[in-house]
Amino acid sequence: MRTTAHGTKLPAQPPAAGELVHARSRRWLVEEVVDPPAPGESAIVKLACAEDDSQGQSLSVFWDYELDRQILEDEGWADLTAKGFDSPRQFAAFLHTLRWHCVTATDPSLFQSPFRAGIRIDAYQMEPLRKALRLPRVNLFIADDTGLGKTIEAGLIARELLLRRKANAIVVAAPPSVMEQWKGELEDRFGLVFEILDRAYLSRMRRERGFGVNPWRTHSRFLVSHNLLIDPSYADPLREWLGPMLPGSLLILDEAHHAAPASGGRYGIETKFTRAIRDLAGRFEHRLFLSATPHNGHSNSFSTLLELLDPYRFTRGVKVRGKNALDDVMVRRLKEDIREVRGGFPKRNVEPLIIDDLPPDAPELVLSGLGLDGAAFFPAPP
Repeated sequence: MRTTAHGTKLPAQPPAAGELVHARSRRWLVEEVVDPPAPGESAIVKLACAEDDSQGQSLSVFWDYELDRQILEDEGWADLTAKGFDSPRQFAAFLHTLRWHCVTATDPSLFQSPFRAGIRIDAYQMEPLRKALRLPRVNLFIADDTGLGKTIEAGLIARELLLRRKANAIVVAAPPSVMEQWKGELEDRFGLVFEILDRAYLSRMRRERGFGVNPWRTHSRFLVSHNLLIDPSYADPLREWLGPMLPGSLLILDEAHHAAPASGGRYGIETKFTRAIRDLAGRFEHRLFLSATPHNGHSNSFSTLLELLDPYRFTRGVKVRGKNALDDVMVRRLKEDIREVRGGFPKRNVEPLIIDDLPPDAPELVLSGLGLDGAAFFPAPP
């Protein structure tokens, strides 16, 4: 009798449609069993994933060749009434909770995520959430000043979309230096577990689920480095997972100004990262850009960045005119603005330090007078 690597006996017969099975380290629901075409060959079993992170994902396997195949026969139906029925008071509380969630999910003026976060939230951090819920699809640019909590604001929006069933897959693209910070804050403050998709994660998934597995299909929430989005080894499976547009998907692009062309030409010279974001952003249903420095001084570069966010409102090469054009899709506050309303941020006073009576050959004067080629703009003293 054959057994698995853990000593469990392998089933001799294929499962029946409707049964729950274990294969490739996951649980699956059997949708159909195709008889073997010839004696001695394996039956083909068509499966639908029963795990929370990939519910409904389909898979067809040759049943006899699966190394860890098991038919799960343990059921918990008998335990449902083992403790009796709940009291009317408890059931009424449960029913009211369901009603409150249903009402909140359809009313953009009522929030849930602030009550599910383990932090103290300031009132100004509600504004991005308010704007996001009023958009049919979340295409929002959070351009708050450094230190105002863009990560918290993005976490509130992501959590709210999950609670309202508007999003079920989230990808956060960030610079490599802040990946661990993002992972820790999303988990500690919002209870959202993200996997960092890197070479180590890819290797682990290939060992556990086979070399041909698409790593983006192994979880529903990922953190990925900017650099990997221009690597075909990671970008091509992402495109395959997203397809033309994946419903319920959310892209959070941190330090989004890196995706804007740096030059001031009419269309700008697009980098590989800009082209990658242009191709990938449109495949997400919802898009959330974060940057404390959204404008680099070139209007065409800024319009290109906005086109990546919402191509229906903005076009590269067309200057964005007026603040009204940005009201619906952008949130921009400085610390000075928040300090005038509620205080809490220290005021920065710049006081110049004046140094007089320096000799002409002082290093400070010589250095400030040097040109780009190293030659001084003024003659050296005799």
